[in-house]
Amino acid sequence: MTGPMRTLIATRRRTAELGLGVVAILITVAGYLLLSLSKAPALPADFWGFLAFVAGLFFVAHVAIRRFAPSADPTLLPLVTLLNGIGFTMISRLDLAVGPGSRYARTQAVWIAIGIGVFVLALAAIRQVDTLRRYRTIFLVLGVGALLLPLVPGLGYTANGARLWIRLGPLNFQPGEAAKVLLVIFFAAYLADNRDLLRSGTRRIGRLYLPAPRHFGPLLLPWATAVLIMVQQKDLGSSLLFFTVFVAMLYMATERSAYVIVGVAAFSLAAVIAYNSFSHVQLRVDTWLDPWPTAQSNGYQLVQSLFALGSGGISGTGLGLGRPDLIPNAATDFVFSAIGEELGLYGTVGIIITFLLFVGTGFRIAVQAARPFPKLLAAGLTTIVGIQTFVIIGGVIRVIPLTGVTLPFVSYGGSSLIANFVLLAILLRISDETAIDAQAEVEAEVRLEAAGTRS
Repeated sequence: MTGPMRTLIATRRRTAELGLGVVAILITVAGYLLLSLSKAPALPADFWGFLAFVAGLFFVAHVAIRRFAPSADPTLLPLVTLLNGIGFTMISRLDLAVGPGSRYARTQAVWIAIGIGVFVLALAAIRQVDTLRRYRTIFLVLGVGALLLPLVPGLGYTANGARLWIRLGPLNFQPGEAAKVLLVIFFAAYLADNRDLLRSGTRRIGRLYLPAPRHFGPLLLPWATAVLIMVQQKDLGSSLLFFTVFVAMLYMATERSAYVIVGVAAFSLAAVIAYNSFSHVQLRVDTWLDPWPTAQSNGYQLVQSLFALGSGGISGTGLGLGRPDLIPNAATDFVFSAIGEELGLYGTVGIIITFLLFVGTGFRIAVQAARPFPKLLAAGLTTIVGIQTFVIIGGVIRVIPLTGVTLPFVSYGGSSLIANFVLLAILLRISDETAIDAQAEVEAEVRLEAAGTRS
């Protein structure tokens, strides 16, 4: 495959990305227009500005990919644009319902712009994904430190029963959102270097063969931190997210189901201890099992979510025609319920399909990667998005107890958006490198065949 052929393939991928992105923009703008027309029979005054804002941010990200990762997968950015656009439209809808004093949409627009800026910087800075592997210890320290930061007196504070936030002047954010990316980088680097030692254990416990403590020890630190989060910060959702990603990556690296069994048993034991020790955890579980006796108190949020989903039915009430403002925290934890009310089953299934496409694409990038580190890194980052999506959607539809995590790229919040845009940049970098390596192999084979023919 010659240089011009490589350029042609990259151009085709970026052209496909541009076309898919335009479709995502049109869907977003159409939703915003329908929302505005539900309040007045005329184009909103900010319509053209909104169109320029959405299109401009997408084209900035698209041009950055053309410049820094031209061979990357063409579907990830349009999928994120669609999720981000639907989330912003629904947040704007909640602003209309609450009244003129609500500024969620304006703040979210600023965070989206910052997220795109961080995405471009990450894509430009990470020119070789193996560079991250060299600093795995630093990522471990930063990740664990970020998880523990809300426990610092005077810095962290409790909101909605969980101590996940820190306050720096006028800014409030969740350091755990950054920690999930930092720790996955560490996991991927450590497992890539030690997977053979972890796969062939030397110590026998019953029927299980486990590695020596000095090989398994560094992985126990994030596990212990996840348990500490559940105990001290009273946040079952984040601890479940981190622990599931940890066990999934360990299994993907070693292909040993024994680690999954031990991991699930250890986390289950910790969950039982937390349930019996903390009233907040008991309340979440009891509300999940039967929210109706406390429908006017502790179960109010979940009950309103179920009412909203039921009111939406198959096709929804229509944008601007429901009452999503009756759901507490609808812009963050319960944005999926708000979408379900006004867009119905069609809208919620569309959201789930979009996430499935994102997760499927991420795992395809992982499978295609030839080297262990990018393979595990792509798989770990994709697992974060998949598990986080399941945890929050499962909570609002009462499949699992409610948690405090957000719906990636959709929910209101700057911490989550920025972390997920960095995650997106790393996935695209891995995809670009994998495509270039595959093309180089094909070129080498062509040269060998040509040399054999001449001889």
